Amino acid sequence: MHPDYLEKILKARVYDVAIESPLDPAPILSARLHNTLLLKREDVQPVFSFKLRGAYNKMAQLPPATLKRGVITASAGNHAQGVALAAQRLHCKAVIVMPVTTPRIKVDAVLARGAEVVLRGDSYDEAYRHALKLEKTRKLTFVHPYDDPDVIAGQGTIGMEILRQAKAPIDAIFVAIGGGGLISGIAAYVKRLRPEIRIIGVQPVDSDAMARSLKAGRRVRLAQVGLFADGVAVKQVGKETFRLCKQLVDEIILVDTDEICAAIKDVFEETRSILEPAGALAIAGAKAYVEAKGVRGQTLVAVACGANTNFDRLRFVAERAEVGEHREAILAVTIPERPGSYKKFCATLGARNVTEFNYRIAEANEAHVFVGVEVHDRDETARLVRNLRRHGLKTIDLSDNEMAKLHVRHLVGGHAALAKNELLYRFEFPERPGALMKFLNSMRPDWNISLFHYRNHGADYGRVLVGMQVPPKEMPQFRRFLRDLGYPFWDESKNPAYQLFLG
Repeated sequence: MHPDYLEKILKARVYDVAIESPLDPAPILSARLHNTLLLKREDVQPVFSFKLRGAYNKMAQLPPATLKRGVITASAGNHAQGVALAAQRLHCKAVIVMPVTTPRIKVDAVLARGAEVVLRGDSYDEAYRHALKLEKTRKLTFVHPYDDPDVIAGQGTIGMEILRQAKAPIDAIFVAIGGGGLISGIAAYVKRLRPEIRIIGVQPVDSDAMARSLKAGRRVRLAQVGLFADGVAVKQVGKETFRLCKQLVDEIILVDTDEICAAIKDVFEETRSILEPAGALAIAGAKAYVEAKGVRGQTLVAVACGANTNFDRLRFVAERAEVGEHREAILAVTIPERPGSYKKFCATLGARNVTEFNYRIAEANEAHVFVGVEVHDRDETARLVRNLRRHGLKTIDLSDNEMAKLHVRHLVGGHAALAKNELLYRFEFPERPGALMKFLNSMRPDWNISLFHYRNHGADYGRVLVGMQVPPKEMPQFRRFLRDLGYPFWDESKNPAYQLFLG
């Protein structure tokens, strides 16, 4: 028999630790979107995230003897802080298992609440498996981050508040999805009382476990997840959350990294608050929904669900926000290598602000220029590309090319005649000591590294571009190397940005 979530949410104990977060208008975004957008400000909770609601509701309802033995969970972020705060208030022991890749700022935040931190594994999955072992050996109670009815009910109090706070009828509520606890709780309450309100989930394109699961009709396990929006980087959704989402969620929208960065900037301009990537997902989804559906005059709610981000990640966010708003075009333009070519090229660009200009001589007859240009929208980028081509300048739009935006724009150099049999791969390394040495030790010593580019983005992982010289007959060994390494990777050997500027 399934729980009665309306009753569970009405009886949920969350306000010992949580505040009733404001439902704030976003006038700047509303004007741009031609709809009324309201932000449910879970980023202003005591731990800067909604997660304390579900954690506390679960723990507050445990029998006293169980609570006295203590609780355990696995988390690298907001859920860990929620459990630690709940344990502090309830005067019980809490053990938090975190991946060894967790930034020190997050570990310190949990320790400051009096919890015990155990560092184990490179990923959440490894930390989770270790937590389940400790649960048995130390006789602790596991507090699941999302797949638990009491946790879901705690998050559902957000839906209760939204309906109470909204002054006008709501057309749609946008909610980030990781494991599905937040949207399940909100949907369970809202759909019982106001079934006409659309509940729309939002996921990153590279962490879309719920979207794939709903499409397949079963829980799909992802081989890997993108880590930029680390708060929703879940490989498999919960059993109960999948059941609820299948019944109650109207649709799921996927957004990319640039759209998330643009949403972080949008909320900063509205509130002067800085959301974490997962916290800005709902806003990015609302913007994508309006653009795709063309709706006007509706009242839309987006849950700003977290603001725990590293300060040094903001550089990356700022770089990508303009592209996410389609206000910067990244282009590769081929111009003749002769006097007057640059002048003609710049004249064709017109009175636009150039944000970046990279060039290195490579061939006698033509030059390849990597250029960033300020534009108003995607349509202007398309018009600019057409105009450059009309003037005889071969142009490739790289605005959606991940390798170009992450690496090529920051590289100097050019074509390398010595780089025979070069393969180009993009990797995500865990941001921890020894990650590079593991990579180098896994390689055959006779595979020469011909290109290497890394920039710190303030994340829990490093983005690395590597060129390796591998003879064709050794490709089976190379594929085995990639498999055994265990790092997420992308083959960029045929990427036009590589072929034009580096290959």
